[in-house]
Amino acid sequence: MKPLILINCKTYAEVSGEKGLRFARKIAAVKSAKYEIGIAPPLLLLREVGQKVRIPVFAQHVDSEEYGAHTGQILASEVKEAGARGVILNHSEHKLTFERLGRSVELCKKRGLEVVICAATVTEVKKVAKLKPEYIAYEPAALIGGAVSVVSAKPKIIEEVVRAVHKLSGRTRVLCGAGVHDREDLQTAIRLGACGVLLAHAIDTARDPAMVLRKMMR
Repeated sequence: MKPLILINCKTYAEVSGEKGLRFARKIAAVKSAKYEIGIAPPLLLLREVGQKVRIPVFAQHVDSEEYGAHTGQILASEVKEAGARGVILNHSEHKLTFERLGRSVELCKKRGLEVVICAATVTEVKKVAKLKPEYIAYEPAALIGGAVSVVSAKPKIIEEVVRAVHKLSGRTRVLCGAGVHDREDLQTAIRLGACGVLLAHAIDTARDPAMVLRKMMR
């Protein structure tokens, strides 16, 4: 299986509205024989991006509710119907209680959605590994959006995370996030045992995101 490069668009102005669809098309036009490229667009663009680009699409969040009287909730069923392949949960910018996280994971699995759970510490990694998601993205919150990547700041911890995840959930793969921004970061993540990276700022706000992505995958 190819390593995954998952681009989280968050709610950056550069990738919102009509610009978001143009961004997704630019990313989808980047081809790689070595890596799989996925995108998590702003939630209001999820269906349109899912219909108009031919790369895996992930939702940035789902809630722990099903159909019913739940105003403002994002449902796993609707995310799946909109064309998403998977979901990002528990990002440091949208933390969940373990109870709610477990319920959301359960609903995602029921709907056939792949799950990426973000975790900021080794302790949290070990806890969420028990939910057996497809991916755990290790992202120390202090490094997110910064100039120093997790792979250069905490390489030994990444190796520890990979060992712990393999021991607790053999089917779960590890992604590295937080400050990852270039080819060296990506290759180091793979060398340390990760199966890909979770990106945001480095791609979302780039003047030429496709060029940055191509350079990263060379």
